[in-house]
Formats: sequence, C-alpha cells, structure tokens
Amino acid sequence: MAISDLPADARQRRTAEIREFLRSRRSRLTPEDVGMPASGGRRTPGLRREEVAVLAGVGVSWYTWLEQGREINVSAEVLDAIARVLRLDTAEREHLYLLAGLNAPGAPAGDREVPDGFQRLIDSWLPRPAYVIDRHWNLAAVNRSACEVFGYTAGDHNCLVSFFTNARYRAAICRWEDAARAIVGQFRADAARYPDDPEFSRLAGDMCAASPAFADIWAEHPVGSATQGVKVLDHPLAGELVFEYTSLPVPDLPGHRLLLHTPAAHTDTDVRLRMLLDGLVREPQSGVV
Repeated sequence: MAISDLPADARQRRTAEIREFLRSRRSRLTPEDVGMPASGGRRTPGLRREEVAVLAGVGVSWYTWLEQGREINVSAEVLDAIARVLRLDTAEREHLYLLAGLNAPGAPAGDREVPDGFQRLIDSWLPRPAYVIDRHWNLAAVNRSACEVFGYTAGDHNCLVSFFTNARYRAAICRWEDAARAIVGQFRADAARYPDDPEFSRLAGDMCAASPAFADIWAEHPVGSATQGVKVLDHPLAGELVFEYTSLPVPDLPGHRLLLHTPAAHTDTDVRLRMLLDGLVREPQSGVV
C-alpha cells in the first residue's frame, strides 16, 4: 500500500520506521566497506546519505526524501540498488520493500524445492485455479488460472502480503473485511504451530508496519483455521466468480499446502472462468464508439 494511501497516524509510524531502518543500515557500514577512500572528520559513524545515493545511482535529494518517508515514486530497481549498497540480507530487503509500499519479490517459484510434479498437477487442474504455498504462505507453484483470477503477477510471492498490498486482489474480494479477519486468524494459527520459527514474527511485524488494516486486525488476536471454504470475487473482466476451495497438506513437504478451487454449483462461474482463460472477455477500450 502506498504511503499516500495510509491514515495520518499510520504514515507517521511508517515514516519513522523507514527513517530509522535506513539510518541504522547506513551506520553499520564504513566507506572502506564499500570501496570508498577513508575520510576523517565524521561526526556520526557509517555512510552519509550522499554516499549511499551516489553508490546506488540515484539523486541525493531523492534518497533523502525516501529516508524521510516522503511521497515519491519508488521502483523495485531503485530499491534493489539501495539494498545492494547497504548490503541488506533477504529479510531486510523485503522489509525495505514493505516499508516503501511495494510487494517484495521473493525467489521465483522454480527456485523453491517443490517437485516438478506439483506444477504439472496444478496445471492439470486448469481452467480452475490452484497453487501451492509453503509454511510461511509463500507461493511455491501457481497455475495460470490463479494468476488470472487473483491477479498474481511476477511481483507477488506471498499470499498474506498480496492479500493486503495487491490493489487488484483487494478490490476484487467481496466482503474484504470479513475475509481479511479470517486470513489473519489463519496466519496466527499457523504461526502458533511453529513457535521456534522467527519468520512468522518477522513477517507479521513487517505487515503491521506496511498495512494499517493488517495491524488493526492482528491486534485483535483472531485465531482460525480453514481447510475448506468459499471465495467470492468481483473480477474486473469476468464479473462475479464464486469458488469452493480445499486446502490439502503435502506430506512430502511439511508445512506446504495445495489449494484447489472449484466453481461453485448453481453459479455461472465455470462459464465465466473458461471465457476469461480463453481470452473471450477483455477490458473495454476507451474512446471506442
């Protein structure tokens, strides 16, 4: 979610967080660490803003505004350059993305240890949506229908993050508030199953900083679990789509789940879905008489 879309108090929290985060990462590096000549007379330890900007190939003013949490256009390429200069690890890089209002790219699905057979399995489920997630809700394998229906792109890597930050997905979900409370409850229940896994706390903390809606629901401590249910979407091209979904554990990959979606009976979801995947429904062209 963009900083400009946040309420005033949430903007202040995120501004303070991104400022302190970038300052702390600058302070742990020296000019020598990044191949620059040593210079004396520094009042504070670490790299200066100007040095980070030059090394990342961005304007000094732009980097200063980023660190101040101002409303500026931020691209993944620039954030990657800054992450490289500051030597951020994977978790820190994702944290920077979320603070900047972007959905951090994860490792491509093919890089995760999911057997090829699972991709063939979910592809055989077409035209119905199907995907595999790991214990942290990262998308490990996705079929084309899931991309079309839920708006997943190459930039989407985690179901929880996409639910709260993917604008198209959020706009399509009917009764979004109820669905949000349910999904946060399911994530909290999953976190409780792995008390020694710090990734859940890190992800929850990042989401609280990135999404006021998530933070508000997380503070309510909802807990829930669902192996099956119903998803109702108002797709921008296909219209109303109603799916019954089933979540199945993957025994050979502990923590992974296979989610299969089936068009609900007594609806025209199946017809609409096939038309969507066949390209028979398209976005209206403006200016056409």
